[in-house]
Amino acid sequence: MACALVVFESMFGNTEVVAAQIAAGLAETLDDVEVVRAGPGVEVGDDVVLLVVGGPTHAFGLSRASTRDSAGQQGAPADVARAEGLREWLAELPLTTCRVAAFDTRIHKPGVPGSAARGAERRLGKAGGRVVSPATSFWVSGMRGPLVAGEDERARSWGRLLGTRLPDRYSHLTG
Repeated sequence: MACALVVFESMFGNTEVVAAQIAAGLAETLDDVEVVRAGPGVEVGDDVVLLVVGGPTHAFGLSRASTRDSAGQQGAPADVARAEGLREWLAELPLTTCRVAAFDTRIHKPGVPGSAARGAERRLGKAGGRVVSPATSFWVSGMRGPLVAGEDERARSWGRLLGTRLPDRYSHLTG
């Protein structure tokens, strides 16, 4: 595994783009960064010092089987819509003491409530993770996207910021 691990869930590809951009920003300050889709078999190794997780906001929070099924009915790839998501992966996450951060994608409309990132951040905290940055949302123009202009660069910048928030004892990991 990597010293920074970005675990994501994505229905229409927007959250995956954000995850990749966050990883690219992290790679500017950390030597080893890995990006993986949430699911069975994804483990947080002992060498992971920063765990970043993210998913789309569905029905005010993290996706569930029913909301993924709905996404499948609206055009998300069937294999993605039927797979376990971030909620299930976080439920199986063993205790961890690494640094953590959470993000989501959600529709950019005034008054639309909910955040998958806040729910993920709570779960990470319960697992023992130490939050390095508040839950952060990245905006999409509609359920299928695309990302609102500039959000990919904002995700990369957030990744850079996260890389600078590790304790000094990890300074040997920076590039």
